[in-house]
Amino acid sequence: MILKVVTLFLAAMAVLAMFGKLRLPGGKGLRKPGQAKCPKCGRHRIGKGPCPCSGKRKVNRS
Repeated sequence: MILKVVTLFLAAMAVLAMFGKLRLPGGKGLRKPGQAKCPKCGRHRIGKGPCPCSGKRKVNRS
């Protein structure tokens, strides 16, 4: 019984993994690879604003 449950769980996880890798052509919400990274520093960008590397940095003088 336990073996059957484990087998079904692994099969369900494999099906979910296949759907997770699915890329639909012309999809509106899909990102292009490299779109979310800054071309200068390579950091991941969050939101639509500029990357922190391109702006002026605050210098902490203490």
